[in-house]
Amino acid sequence: MDAAPALDVEALVAARIRAGLSQNELARAMGLSSGQRMSRWERGDARPRNPQMLHSLAAALGVAPRELLVPMETPDLRWLRFVAGLSVEELAEAAHVSVSTLKRWEARGLRDPSP
Repeated sequence: MDAAPALDVEALVAARIRAGLSQNELARAMGLSSGQRMSRWERGDARPRNPQMLHSLAAALGVAPRELLVPMETPDLRWLRFVAGLSVEELAEAAHVSVSTLKRWEARGLRDPSP
Protein backbone atom coordinates (compact mmCIF):
# COMPACT_ATOMS: atom_id res chain seq x y z
CA MET A 1 0.00 0.00 0.00
CA ASP A 2 1.30 3.45 -0.92
CA ALA A 3 1.55 6.32 1.53
CA ALA A 4 -0.92 8.69 -0.08
CA PRO A 5 -0.64 12.45 -0.47
CA ALA A 6 -3.07 14.46 1.65
CA LEU A 7 -6.57 15.05 0.34
CA ASP A 8 -7.88 18.61 0.21
CA VAL A 9 -11.00 17.83 2.24
CA GLU A 10 -12.69 21.13 1.37
CA ALA A 11 -12.16 20.48 -2.35
CA LEU A 12 -13.45 16.92 -1.94
CA VAL A 13 -16.64 17.99 -0.17
CA ALA A 14 -17.23 20.82 -2.66
CA ALA A 15 -16.76 18.47 -5.64
CA ARG A 16 -19.15 15.92 -4.15
CA ILE A 17 -21.79 18.57 -3.53
CA ARG A 18 -21.34 19.99 -7.06
CA ALA A 19 -21.80 16.46 -8.41
CA GLY A 20 -25.04 16.20 -6.41
CA LEU A 21 -23.95 13.00 -4.67
CA SER A 22 -24.31 11.81 -1.11
CA GLN A 23 -21.37 10.03 0.48
CA ASN A 24 -23.16 6.70 -0.07
CA GLU A 25 -23.90 7.49 -3.72
CA LEU A 26 -20.28 8.46 -4.33
CA ALA A 27 -19.09 5.28 -2.68
CA ARG A 28 -21.38 3.18 -4.87
CA ALA A 29 -20.20 5.04 -7.99
CA MET A 30 -16.68 3.93 -7.05
CA GLY A 31 -17.74 0.34 -6.43
CA LEU A 32 -17.45 0.62 -2.65
CA SER A 33 -20.02 -0.86 -0.30
CA SER A 34 -20.82 2.18 1.86
CA GLY A 35 -20.16 5.85 2.42
CA GLN A 36 -18.15 5.22 5.57
CA ARG A 37 -14.88 5.57 3.66
CA MET A 38 -16.11 8.85 2.11
CA SER A 39 -16.92 10.14 5.57
CA ARG A 40 -13.41 9.32 6.78
CA TRP A 41 -11.85 10.96 3.72
CA GLU A 42 -13.98 14.09 4.13
CA ARG A 43 -12.97 14.37 7.80
CA GLY A 44 -9.30 13.97 6.88
CA ASP A 45 -9.03 10.74 8.89
CA ALA A 46 -8.03 8.67 5.85
CA ARG A 47 -6.94 9.00 2.21
CA PRO A 48 -7.31 6.99 -0.97
CA ARG A 49 -4.72 4.26 -0.47
CA ASN A 50 -3.41 4.12 -4.02
CA PRO A 51 -3.34 6.20 -7.21
CA GLN A 52 -6.03 4.09 -8.85
CA MET A 53 -8.47 4.84 -6.03
CA LEU A 54 -7.70 8.56 -6.28
CA HIS A 55 -8.42 8.41 -10.01
CA SER A 56 -11.64 6.49 -9.44
CA LEU A 57 -12.75 9.13 -6.94
CA ALA A 58 -11.88 11.96 -9.32
CA ALA A 59 -13.68 10.27 -12.22
CA ALA A 60 -16.82 9.74 -10.13
CA LEU A 61 -16.76 13.44 -9.26
CA GLY A 62 -15.87 14.66 -12.74
CA VAL A 63 -12.70 16.44 -11.64
CA ALA A 64 -8.98 16.03 -12.24
CA PRO A 65 -7.18 14.00 -9.55
CA ARG A 66 -4.89 16.93 -8.70
CA GLU A 67 -7.95 18.99 -7.72
CA LEU A 68 -8.56 16.61 -4.80
CA LEU A 69 -5.06 16.80 -3.32
CA VAL A 70 -3.60 19.45 -1.07
CA PRO A 71 -1.69 21.62 -3.54
CA MET A 72 2.09 21.75 -3.26
CA GLU A 73 4.16 24.70 -4.44
CA THR A 74 6.78 22.24 -5.65
CA PRO A 75 5.13 18.82 -5.87
CA ASP A 76 7.18 15.87 -4.66
CA LEU A 77 7.58 12.63 -6.57
CA ARG A 78 4.84 10.77 -4.66
CA TRP A 79 2.32 13.57 -5.28
CA LEU A 80 3.16 13.57 -8.99
CA ARG A 81 2.95 9.77 -9.17
CA PHE A 82 -0.52 9.75 -7.60
CA VAL A 83 -1.72 12.48 -9.96
CA ALA A 84 -0.36 10.46 -12.89
CA GLY A 85 -2.17 7.36 -11.60
CA LEU A 86 0.95 5.19 -11.47
CA SER A 87 1.93 2.55 -8.97
CA VAL A 88 5.47 2.45 -7.63
CA GLU A 89 6.18 -0.51 -9.89
CA GLU A 90 4.80 1.20 -13.00
CA LEU A 91 6.82 4.37 -12.45
CA ALA A 92 9.99 2.45 -11.59
CA GLU A 93 9.68 0.50 -14.84
CA ALA A 94 8.99 3.65 -16.88
CA ALA A 95 11.93 5.47 -15.26
CA HIS A 96 14.23 2.45 -15.64
CA VAL A 97 15.06 2.34 -11.93
CA SER A 98 14.47 -0.29 -9.30
CA VAL A 99 11.38 -0.23 -7.11
CA SER A 100 13.62 0.16 -4.05
CA THR A 101 15.29 3.22 -5.60
CA LEU A 102 11.94 4.82 -6.36
CA LYS A 103 10.67 4.09 -2.83
CA ARG A 104 13.84 5.65 -1.41
CA TRP A 105 13.32 8.76 -3.56
CA GLU A 106 9.74 9.06 -2.36
CA ALA A 107 10.70 8.55 1.26
CA ARG A 108 13.13 11.45 0.94
CA GLY A 109 10.40 13.66 -0.53
CA LEU A 110 12.32 14.01 -3.80
CA ARG A 111 11.20 17.01 -5.79
CA ASP A 112 13.79 17.12 -8.57
CA PRO A 113 15.40 13.80 -9.49
CA SER A 114 18.77 14.00 -11.16
CA PRO A 115 18.78 13.29 -14.90
